[in-house]
Amino acid sequence: MKNLSMEELTSQYSDVLKELGNIGAGNATTALAQMIGCKVDMSVPQVKLLEFNELSNIVGGEDEIMVGIYLQVEGDIEGNMMFILEKASAAHLVNKLMCGMLGVTEEEIVNHEFGEMECSAIKEVGNIITGAYLNALSSLTNMMIYPSTPQMGIDMAAALLSVPAAEFGLHADKILLVQTKFSDDIELDGYFILIPDMDSYQKILTTLGVM
Repeated sequence: MKNLSMEELTSQYSDVLKELGNIGAGNATTALAQMIGCKVDMSVPQVKLLEFNELSNIVGGEDEIMVGIYLQVEGDIEGNMMFILEKASAAHLVNKLMCGMLGVTEEEIVNHEFGEMECSAIKEVGNIITGAYLNALSSLTNMMIYPSTPQMGIDMAAALLSVPAAEFGLHADKILLVQTKFSDDIELDGYFILIPDMDSYQKILTTLGVM
């Protein structure tokens, strides 16, 4: 098997990686709709190859307060994954999940401070969404892929992204970002950040018969 850099992988197999992102995000959207009990639409995901230091600006700016769900990926492939979204979007999802029990308006939601119950709900949302994404990848490749217990953080984008950044430097010189806009009655920006090690990328593409 030829060893390729992340840049070579993405330039040669861009369509395949985009389709993986599309299917994974679609699966996650279906799971989210079932979880909050209403219709959720998804825009066509934007799949980008980035330097890691470009990432915080893409997801709203270094100082933007975001909610991140971070987990490790194990099994036939290894690496890390993060689902990140704006704090207001996370609060909106939790409010839906809890049937409006936050007791705040959409205007007030942006400044809402999460308590233990809300944090637990956000973790569950992240667990369902990332699990659905990885299940799609597992079904497509016929690989066994296991997510670790997710960790959650609420912080500025730059601080949240410092967690996968430490792992990222061990694996590749570029990162694959899948940006998806979800919408029910308001639009939510969500970002899947997938960081398999290079061997895992090549395993995925080989299993799909494109390498």
